Amino acid sequence: MSEQRNEQEKAPFVEDGRADDAANFLRDVLYKMGMRCQVHIEEPGEHDDASDICLQIEGPDAGRVIGKRGQILSALQYVVHRYVNRGGQPKRHVLVDAAGYTARREDNLAAMAQRLGQQAVADNKIITFEPMTPRDRRVVHLALAKFPGVVTQSQGEGAERRVQIIPVRR
Repeated sequence: MSEQRNEQEKAPFVEDGRADDAANFLRDVLYKMGMRCQVHIEEPGEHDDASDICLQIEGPDAGRVIGKRGQILSALQYVVHRYVNRGGQPKRHVLVDAAGYTARREDNLAAMAQRLGQQAVADNKIITFEPMTPRDRRVVHLALAKFPGVVTQSQGEGAERRVQIIPVRR
């Protein structure tokens, strides 16, 4: 029911030119970093909001842009998000990916959540993930939303927020 209400509350998306601004800003940052990469604007994915700005980095240095465990990519996403959302305009979420890293990571995270969901049911024990970003927590929640025998819940505050997989009694 809440999904239905959220869909009704979403305003239709109107292009405001900020996706192009974000792509150009990211190109400039990557150029100044000495990275040989191209930046493309992509359509938001099925789990993204229609107003999300999705940028894909490709090229010879795309792997270097990812960094250890995606840290450089996350930093770039943060900087572009701050650049796009200055001023009095409505907030737009920015997603930056390089060489399909985020999609692969989300697929792996969803598969791991499914395995841990099975383990939680088999052992009848709560399984708690390490702290995660909001996007990663969302991936886990969605991966287990229709999984039989478990519910998910986020616990903690800020950077220490983590997902719990909780088996339910039948």
